[in-house]
Amino acid sequence: MTIANQAKIEIVEEKVLSNGWTKLSTFDVAYTSSKGHTDRLKREIYHRTPAAAVFLYDPTRDIVVLVRQFRLPVYLHEKPGFTLEAPAGLLDEDAPEEAIRREVLEETGYRARDVRFLFRVYSSPGAVTETIHLFAALVEPSDRVAAGGGLADEHEDIEVVEMSLREALDMIDSGEIIDAKTIILLQWAMLNRDRLCS
Repeated sequence: MTIANQAKIEIVEEKVLSNGWTKLSTFDVAYTSSKGHTDRLKREIYHRTPAAAVFLYDPTRDIVVLVRQFRLPVYLHEKPGFTLEAPAGLLDEDAPEEAIRREVLEETGYRARDVRFLFRVYSSPGAVTETIHLFAALVEPSDRVAAGGGLADEHEDIEVVEMSLREALDMIDSGEIIDAKTIILLQWAMLNRDRLCS
């Protein structure tokens, strides 16, 4: 029997601390451990809606399509605060595949082909409710049907960056790529390179 079968959890109270760009709640939880001891836990949780991200790849040119954009949390730690990332976005009540096709077009200008669901991850399960649906998709130069760069009405200022898969993997080692979902997708691609075009 696992601890998940033995532990007991009761939400005693939830208070909303903020409900702006994202909702922040504090929880009072009665947690009875697998050994039968009950503790009261206080936790702050950010409620984030589900998202999707994609490893966008041109196999003919061995090119990975990434985006560079400003991220305030990164800026607060290390300026200038721009990160290289896989194209991604919130589902906004769309199905995950529909959302990632929309985001790819908005952010990169590419129309994605052969979109394949890989798996789903929690971005930071200790404090954030966000789940990210991860995909792989193929493109070729003729699939670039728009400039990309994001939506002005969403205040997006996105640069499309294309590089070889090897360059992208090296940028993980050098610390230039620090976004978790992007690292996961690039490492998946490295481990599954023979499956990318099959």
